[in-house]
Order: sequence, then structure tokens, then C-alpha cells
Amino acid sequence: MSSLLTPPARFVDPRGQRFGAGFSAVILAGAIVFNAVPVVALVALALLASSALGTRYWLLGKPWPAIRRTLRLGPAELEHEYPPRFAQALGFIALALGLIAFVAGIPILGWALVAAVIGLQTLLAVTGICVGCRLYFLRWYVPSLYARLISRTPSGTGIPNTSLRSPAASPD
Repeated sequence: MSSLLTPPARFVDPRGQRFGAGFSAVILAGAIVFNAVPVVALVALALLASSALGTRYWLLGKPWPAIRRTLRLGPAELEHEYPPRFAQALGFIALALGLIAFVAGIPILGWALVAAVIGLQTLLAVTGICVGCRLYFLRWYVPSLYARLISRTPSGTGIPNTSLRSPAASPD
């Protein structure tokens, strides 16, 4: 299976993404409980860094390799990193809009957007269903534009085909 939306990139262990999403959801839930808007801003920055620079910069997923080694978990089927990066970009946008709502004096809207991100991250952590990843594979303009931006492929050359699976890739 190949896709025009997935140019060559790293392949990642999806369990690490699930762990990071769960960790992030717990942190954001704590932000709601303690009314800690700066914590929301920090999680938004972490999502921005990972979505813009790559999943290796997903700070909340950094403990996963150590946990995997400690628990002696076997290898997982790796996945292309662009769909999770796209999902993280969507999470960043929702949290950024929430932060704008806080600044605008509409905290109920801000916390509702944070709660939506918590819900989607919890869904990923518990079930493995990544709604943002699934949106990435829909045939629409935004994922294609996103893939061009993060792969730095000139728009005139198009996006090359690539396989979605790579057995030779190393897990992160």
C-alpha cells in the first residue's frame, strides 16, 4: 500500500505515541483540576515541536523507550510518523485556540477545547484509535499541504510515493 500523502520519513513504534498521548491527557486533566493555563501552554508547545520537527521531539513520549526496555516488550509493527505528526498538529491548534480563548476572557471555551484534546488523546491511549491519524488519510487538501511543509518538498515536484510499512526501520 502506498500513498501520495506519506513521503519518506521515519517509522515509529505506535505504542510510544499511545503512551505519550496518555501522559499528555493526564497532564492536561491536571491542568483543568488546578486551573493551570500555563501547563496547557507547555503541552501545546510540546505538540508544536513534535508536529513541526518530528516525533523524536515529542517530549511526553520520551520515557517510552525506557519503559519498553524495562518491561522487555517485543518489537511492534512500525508506522509512518506523518499521521501522528498531523494529529499532534491538530492537537496543537485546538490547544492554541483554547489559549486564545483564555486570553480573550472566555475560559469555558478554553477548557472545553482542552477537554476535547484530552478526550481524543485518551481515545488513542486506551484503544489505539487516532482520529487525527485517520483524518490524515482522507483525500483532502490539508494533509497534502502539511506533508509538503514538513517534508520540505517543493510544491512543483509533488510528493513521491512511499510504502507505509518498513520492516527494516528501527522502533523509537
